[in-house]
Amino acid sequence: MAHKKGQGSVRNGRDSVSKRLGVKEFGGQFVTAGSILVRQRGSKFIAGQNVGTGRDWTLFALIDGRVLFDKQSRRINVKPEPEAKSEPAAQLAEN
Repeated sequence: MAHKKGQGSVRNGRDSVSKRLGVKEFGGQFVTAGSILVRQRGSKFIAGQNVGTGRDWTLFALIDGRVLFDKQSRRINVKPEPEAKSEPAAQLAEN
């Protein structure tokens, strides 16, 4: 004889590992070439200028620059940043 009443099995109790999707770099932020901008399922966001699309619809920067959203925040571009005028480190060390 069983000493414990049988417990019915539940249908829940399973969960998947989170996929960590979403926007990784926001408008106005500086990014380097190869930086992931958006992880997504399907083409919720579309690639604009200087942005590539990966096999899994990941959007990434092709050049260094600033992130710019347009088309009702659905298209992502990377605008090149003009080179900052600064003295080379060697000249600063001499002074």
